[in-house]
Amino acid sequence: MNKLMLIQKDPWLEPYAEAIEGRHNDVIKKEQDLTQNGRLSLSDFASGYLYFGLQRMADGGWVFREWAPNATAIYLVGDFNGWEKREDYRLRRLEGAAGNWEIVLPADALHHGDLYKLRMEWEGGAGERIPAWCRRVVQDETTKIFSAQVWDPAEKYKFRVNDFQPDTSPLLIYECHIGMATEEEKTGTYEEFRLNVLPRVARDGYNAIQIMAIQEHPYYGSFGYHVSSFFAASSRFGTPEELKRLIDDAHALGLAVIMDIVHSHAVKNEAEGLGRFDGSYHQYFHTGERREHRAWDSLCFDYGRNEVLHFLLSNCKFWLDEYRFDGFRFDGVTSMLYYSHGLGEAFSNYGDYYNGHQDGDAIVYLTLANRLIHEVNPHAVTIAEEVSGMPGLAARFEDGGYDFDYRMAMNIPDFWIKTLKEKKDEDWHPSAIWWETTNRRADEKTISYAESHDQALVGDKTIIFWLIDADMYWHMQTNDRNLTVERGLALHKMIRLVTATTMNGGYLNFMGNEFGHPEWIDFPREGNGWSYKYARRQWGLVDNPDLKYHFLGDFDHAMLALIHSVPAFQALPLQKVWDNDGDQVLAYMRGDFVFAFNFSPTHSFTDYGLLTPEGSYRVVLNTDDPLYGGNGLTDDSVEHFTQSDPLYAPDGKGWLKLYLPARTAMVLRRVTPKKRKPKR
Repeated sequence: MNKLMLIQKDPWLEPYAEAIEGRHNDVIKKEQDLTQNGRLSLSDFASGYLYFGLQRMADGGWVFREWAPNATAIYLVGDFNGWEKREDYRLRRLEGAAGNWEIVLPADALHHGDLYKLRMEWEGGAGERIPAWCRRVVQDETTKIFSAQVWDPAEKYKFRVNDFQPDTSPLLIYECHIGMATEEEKTGTYEEFRLNVLPRVARDGYNAIQIMAIQEHPYYGSFGYHVSSFFAASSRFGTPEELKRLIDDAHALGLAVIMDIVHSHAVKNEAEGLGRFDGSYHQYFHTGERREHRAWDSLCFDYGRNEVLHFLLSNCKFWLDEYRFDGFRFDGVTSMLYYSHGLGEAFSNYGDYYNGHQDGDAIVYLTLANRLIHEVNPHAVTIAEEVSGMPGLAARFEDGGYDFDYRMAMNIPDFWIKTLKEKKDEDWHPSAIWWETTNRRADEKTISYAESHDQALVGDKTIIFWLIDADMYWHMQTNDRNLTVERGLALHKMIRLVTATTMNGGYLNFMGNEFGHPEWIDFPREGNGWSYKYARRQWGLVDNPDLKYHFLGDFDHAMLALIHSVPAFQALPLQKVWDNDGDQVLAYMRGDFVFAFNFSPTHSFTDYGLLTPEGSYRVVLNTDDPLYGGNGLTDDSVEHFTQSDPLYAPDGKGWLKLYLPARTAMVLRRVTPKKRKPKR
């Protein structure tokens, strides 16, 4: 039997070939099981949202179905029957359907906007439940109680953009949160985001947004990670039609819309979530020790059950089909892959990925999810948030991988925060910077980023706050010279430039961090008096020409424009030209571009020689440009010519001599190759 390409490309995986091939075959077997040996497609299998939940029938009537194998009786209760248990709203158990229940109702039995729940009964107990497949959940402003809502507007939203394809050359992601995207101290809306933020993101040069907290979650402060209703777009931001309009407008602006999907765990709540939906503990989740994720205070899905696979795979297809999301960033993949959730694991050698600590059922689910998503939409994007470094995660399934398109380069933000916390400026080593920003598997694409929402949460600090701290409150006026602020602006630009331009797949930035948004993120909670002060974005700071924030925003725009100026920038070969930890100088090339960094806080270098292809070079971006808050210490109008060296002339290389001021970086582009004299 031929070895899988994953093993062929990496001989160090050879000792684990049996495990890798076993996982690959497990996916094939499970797909055959779910698709009845190919009689169905995965997409056919994952269409549960068209059957379960509340559906309009062709004759105008209603049918409601639910899977609840442990239930002994189920009733619909709501505004339409005074919230009373009545026989005419009692569901019947379907014969031979392994726990499926159904009720058929006339057209006038339910109305758009009606609130409802299920009265679930089981041996020894009963309780009200929100349907597992419901598409609309709302919270009462006074009682704070959540209920399902009949959603059947007279006018269905019609998408205007029907042939959108994400631009992935490269993928430039603006990670965002609808609720905190407003400047006011409140919860923002889909409409406000559509009108005020989308144009800003497109203008800045990003080609994708990655939206957090879409799936309904009872606690706003969970950042959307404790999901209760997996098929319901959070109503705290607006209506389903408003979310669809947002996505449609994003597509019209050339922005892909990626959803932060949470299938790694679920909220423990029983009244709002799936905790004990039909009275049992094991319907959707593991039993015993594996049921709870103690670090996250949540419940863990049992990916070994076909019914759970049906629910989660249908959930993936639903968001693609109903809302036209362009893909997903899967949260908490490390937690899914390991029985330990990755806690306390070393991940220091390949054996740590094949030692029996891995959840084979979760691996099968994740691989099937990717296969399904790409079957439904071949242009869809999938990204794994995974910290352990599991080989093959973003490799093709045919090669032995799990079929994600990208994995998050989670080592990079950890490196920057560790550097800012623990290293003096003179100890920033270019060799370490190069290693961390380029350390990845050659056959897997990654999303590079300096910081995401994780680094901004209360209890930590953003990069800009580590750099400037309290001086941000007093010295951000453009006419205020402050050494701490100047250092912060300089390093903020350099960190982003080296992170973005060494990518091999895409780049991500969290909303506002591009301009150095001050302070942390802290959602309204009892401990802060339910304040929204730190759960918003102060756009006025970057829009004010008298404040230095706009320098960082302008630089981010220029950096992305540079990346956009070259087709498939992320695919250009990346070649280190020079690094010297003593000088703190790093230089590398991509195509005709030379990237030169001087991280030294005190030493500037005149005529610093870099060995590059012969020719003339012009500066196309400089962190020290006054346009971006720099000191303008170099004349960027000067054309730089390489100097010949007989030793390297046969290779077509010469010395590019540059003035590298302390704590600056510049990007040069080769304008013309040096003309060689014809041989006699």
